[in-house]
Amino acid sequence: MAGRLLLVCRLLVRDLRRHRTEAVLLLVAITAATATLTLGLTLNELVTRPYERTRAATAGPDLVVEPGFSGPQALDALAPLATLPGVTEHSGPFPLAFLALTARDTTVRVVVEGRDDTPAAVDRPAVTDGTWTRPGGVVVERAFADALDLHTGDTVSVNGHPLHVTGFAVTAARPAYPRPGWHFPGSITTEGGGLVWVDRRDIATLAGDQPLSYTLNLRLTDPRAGIAAVDPAGGGVGSDARFHGWRFRTGPQIAEVNSMLNAPARQALLIGSWLLTALAVTGVAGIVAGRAIGQRRRVGLLKAVGAGPAMIATIHLAEYLVIGLAAAGTGLAAGWLAAPALFRPAAGLIGSVGVHPPPPRMVVAAIALALGIAVAATLGSVVRAATTSTIHALADAATPPRRRRWAIWLSRRLPTALLIGVRINARRPRRARLITVNTLVTTTAIAVVLMALAQDRAPLKLGYSELPDVRDERTTQAMLLLVGVVCVLALLNTAVSTWTAVLDTRHPLAVARALGATPGQAGLGLATAQLLPAIPGVAGGILVGLVTYFAGDDNRYAPASWMLSAAFGVLLAVVALTAIPALAAARRPVADTLRSAAT
Repeated sequence: MAGRLLLVCRLLVRDLRRHRTEAVLLLVAITAATATLTLGLTLNELVTRPYERTRAATAGPDLVVEPGFSGPQALDALAPLATLPGVTEHSGPFPLAFLALTARDTTVRVVVEGRDDTPAAVDRPAVTDGTWTRPGGVVVERAFADALDLHTGDTVSVNGHPLHVTGFAVTAARPAYPRPGWHFPGSITTEGGGLVWVDRRDIATLAGDQPLSYTLNLRLTDPRAGIAAVDPAGGGVGSDARFHGWRFRTGPQIAEVNSMLNAPARQALLIGSWLLTALAVTGVAGIVAGRAIGQRRRVGLLKAVGAGPAMIATIHLAEYLVIGLAAAGTGLAAGWLAAPALFRPAAGLIGSVGVHPPPPRMVVAAIALALGIAVAATLGSVVRAATTSTIHALADAATPPRRRRWAIWLSRRLPTALLIGVRINARRPRRARLITVNTLVTTTAIAVVLMALAQDRAPLKLGYSELPDVRDERTTQAMLLLVGVVCVLALLNTAVSTWTAVLDTRHPLAVARALGATPGQAGLGLATAQLLPAIPGVAGGILVGLVTYFAGDDNRYAPASWMLSAAFGVLLAVVALTAIPALAAARRPVADTLRSAAT
């Protein structure tokens, strides 16, 4: 047993040293898929973890309560809640007004909260720039300030009253822009808007004739109790008539609302990770196919000295599993550390996820994906190597093409370059199918992104003005990032496929040249072998992309010129990547190639 393990380790180290280029390509292909999956999973962490940090830094409440009425009646209703048995600390009630803010030429809805100069016991908004509230000044929630492109020292108008921006802050007591909970007094429907804090002595003047609402922040003995701490009988808003029209917000509910900003981008990246998984499997399978061609004779020699099918399978899988584990670690680290830079968690939160280790479930998902890609791409070759007879493996003969009378009749009338390309694909049909899958996935991703860019983006309606929707911006950014990674990985796959084809067709092309084909015809024939299976892949990718994105009457198709340009662009990339190495390989002297075949 120890001797077999030593043999596997020696062959593993030998293969990694002798085939460094293939090992690097394998690492890159699996890493790309793993990193994209990690990015998709990290988008949820980009909100939940910074929210917890923000909550800890600002002494965030476990429960925020707003009564369904305003004025002195609201204060009387909130007073008993601060002394309930399950409440350990509280702050407020703080006055609220639901007004409009004007910055430059933009007027939007805004929740105005009156605060004191001294820090509160619960919910102390953390000032990230400038200073806290003072008379005549306003502190703007940081995400809201970013949307309006505000700077400290700017002047804004709240309900017609000019105020100086003294600073920016973040809080865990309300969701960040654009969902801070703005609503008309007495209404249960919330609208989009922003959040600001002003001096308590100014809010009555700003509100004018509007009666003030109030909010109470509670810290609970059991944070999981939520509304049940206020309404033990039912634990729900509708269980007690006293709470009809009241608003309750727990910490998890606020975090969930914040996470909705990343939901579309997260979905796009998770779907994209499966596209990249298919590309990675295609690329790894292409590399494995090229390696298998050169390892057939070694398989025969191992079997000749007594190695069984299990030993052969172990030797073949060991290298790819080791590379898969390395790719899992590399992709996990790259996705986890790059996520905060590529997708800002939220301007209304503190911190990023890159400084913390990823959660165990994400590590398990990355390892499972990487190993799954390695196994799925190599399983066929491993099974064939383990079940191939010793004599057949030592002979190292290619799969003979299926000869059909109509195909032979048709091929006799084809140009020489096209005939060579068809014969190469007939000799290696699996490689042709991998090329089709590669171009299918690539074109599908490009078509989906073009469809997304062709849609009308509905801006956020924030009252009197409209602002770009942050969710659309993040989704577009995620899709562009995804299509960029897909294109790079597809180019690598095409280069690998060309390299495999060049190695595999040296002898057949030398025979074709010995029978009269010119070097140019031989090189074009090899390039044609790569182009022919790419054509149905591109056509199918455009169709799949259209069907995948088009889900309703409100969507519209991308211009036909966009789709045709994408299709021709993919085909042109395939031609460019295959023609040059194919023509270079075809110019090798025929005698040298045939002499190497004889040895």
